[in-house]
Amino acid sequence: MTETNQLTREINSEVYPAAVLVAYADEDRRNYFLEMRAVDRNGNMGEGCPVTVDFMNDLVKSYSGTYDDTPYGPLPPNMLYCDTRKGSERYVWYNPPQKRMMYFVESLGIENAEYNIPGVIYESREGDKMNVYAFMETFPTPDSLLYAAPFFNVTGARVCLGNARIEKPKNPTYRNLIEYLEKKFWLTEFSHLGGNMNPTRSNLVLVTKAARDEPFNPGELKPLKNLKLKDILK
Repeated sequence: MTETNQLTREINSEVYPAAVLVAYADEDRRNYFLEMRAVDRNGNMGEGCPVTVDFMNDLVKSYSGTYDDTPYGPLPPNMLYCDTRKGSERYVWYNPPQKRMMYFVESLGIENAEYNIPGVIYESREGDKMNVYAFMETFPTPDSLLYAAPFFNVTGARVCLGNARIEKPKNPTYRNLIEYLEKKFWLTEFSHLGGNMNPTRSNLVLVTKAARDEPFNPGELKPLKNLKLKDILK
């Protein structure tokens, strides 16, 4: 409600043009020049002047303060790689073998419960794309072999994230960003075989059910063309 009221105040506040940016380019559009023209309360533009560094810094600061979602803070110990450049965002991290709560559509005949899973490596790209891989060790090393993740909703390594309704953290730290991304995967109902391909050596339904009360059987994992962790840390 607070956010809605704040938005309403912003929409209803009186706003007026303060400045106009004009971009000039040569015929080849290889060189550009920015000019700023102040605008008075009557909408009249003043004389043009070169854009100053201070003006651009204030403009960027105002924009990033409203829209910036670049994570900050200490790197979690399970973070393997991060790239925070706008348009190139990429994060790689892992979970050791553990039990995870898993949810399934009714037609699969698998109970919603905690299941043993192997180590998992996550690779998030540009905020809405995710790959997941499995590994055999307790903790991965650069030479760890990567295997097809033994889960539904995964094609090769690419994840179908579904429609889990999870609020993205504001001003995220690295830790709560990867927690949010993991929830997008684990809180989505598992529903189908990605690409109609079984990612385990035996039937995935049977493999999953067996892992409820017993450790996950690593012999069920399928390698991904001799892919190693170091191959995706580039």
